[in-house]
Amino acid sequence: MIYFKRLIFLFLITNSCQSHGQLTIEGSINNSIDEASAAEIISQSDLIWTIQDSGNDSELYGLNERGKIIRNINITNASNIDWEDLTSDEFGNLYIGDFGNNNGKRKYFRILKVNNEDLGNNTAEVETIEFTAPKGVKSKDFEAFFLYNNSFYIISKETKKFIVLKVPNEIGKHKAVVKSDFNLKGKNNKITSADISKDGKTIVLLNHDKLWKLSDFDSDDFFSGDITEKKFDHNSQKEGLCFKSDSTIIITDERNGSEGGNIYSFYLK
Repeated sequence: MIYFKRLIFLFLITNSCQSHGQLTIEGSINNSIDEASAAEIISQSDLIWTIQDSGNDSELYGLNERGKIIRNINITNASNIDWEDLTSDEFGNLYIGDFGNNNGKRKYFRILKVNNEDLGNNTAEVETIEFTAPKGVKSKDFEAFFLYNNSFYIISKETKKFIVLKVPNEIGKHKAVVKSDFNLKGKNNKITSADISKDGKTIVLLNHDKLWKLSDFDSDDFFSGDITEKKFDHNSQKEGLCFKSDSTIIITDERNGSEGGNIYSFYLK
């Protein structure tokens, strides 16, 4: 019955172009993916790549905008400790952020590189970038990152002030450095995903009911420029976002019963 109601719900949305606030629902993610925790689009492809977080299989999924699974890749040499976000580089390589840390006890964090040539296969072996937190920084939960000038910027999930770690995009073991810390205005500001535009001029940070647009920043001092809050008027467990174009954002949320599990588009003014 729940499945039938969901089909009716999606039919009404599709035919009326209904949106939540400024979020437009593009489709429903395949029911086999309950906890879509990321979204990423690589160059020269229309697929929306996603993953699930801890407790799920080591699978990478390529979806179309309607939420249908087009590609399903099993990662054969790395378990899913707590996969949280995706990013990519100019060559179309995907990176899985295996750095979730809900209990705050994790000492070693990983970024798993999936080479572009493996994205057409059913299985893939990843290369591993491992890092530890800087000395004096306690173990934190991370759910968001992006790649800028060949370094990863990884954002801690905090109620108030968060830190941004910097890790080089180099296979091997590294000690992260704290690039910055910041406290966004308002409440409920835990960051669950992040992305940077292809021209490197705009960053978006995601929360369950809003996103922040960062622009006009100086080099990698990302909070030195304009910071604009964009509220959705819609609250769900949004865990993934990425740029489709410089002005359009794709967002995914996790499924909770008959709610969520959707792909949304958002026009970034």
